[in-house]
Amino acid sequence: MGIVKAVCISEKKGTQKKDIKEAVFIEDFGIEKDAHAGKWHRQVSLLSYDRVEEFRQRGANVDDGAFGENLLVEGMDFKTYPIGTIFKCNDVLLELTQVGKKCHSECEIFHQVGDCIMPREGVFTVVLHGGIIRAGDELTVEKLGDGTSSRTAK
Repeated sequence: MGIVKAVCISEKKGTQKKDIKEAVFIEDFGIEKDAHAGKWHRQVSLLSYDRVEEFRQRGANVDDGAFGENLLVEGMDFKTYPIGTIFKCNDVLLELTQVGKKCHSECEIFHQVGDCIMPREGVFTVVLHGGIIRAGDELTVEKLGDGTSSRTAK
């Protein structure tokens, strides 16, 4: 079980996400008003708050959303969950479709600090069922995946 610490969006791709405290999650689309929403396998990104805190303790001054994460969650190490895992928060169901990603030409954080954790710590999901998620809400594992997802990139 984890606690949502921040709910972040960006209105344009390539810009840092900002914590908006709560958002509407739309089935098979993503987060309302987020630039990365759409009909693809990376609708919502999740990152461990604990890993961000470790990064901050190494001297990095980064805001919530700085790594491009939509949900920052305390108490869960997302990279350890298999593809297909389903997370639940209120009415929202998210299916894990991808663990990590290649960093695009070394992001702004990498240039500032010399490292970025999103490529190795972040995960991506699709919205199976919509609803509202707010900072402070509880996120749980509804079902562990088996390593496959019908939504993963081909």
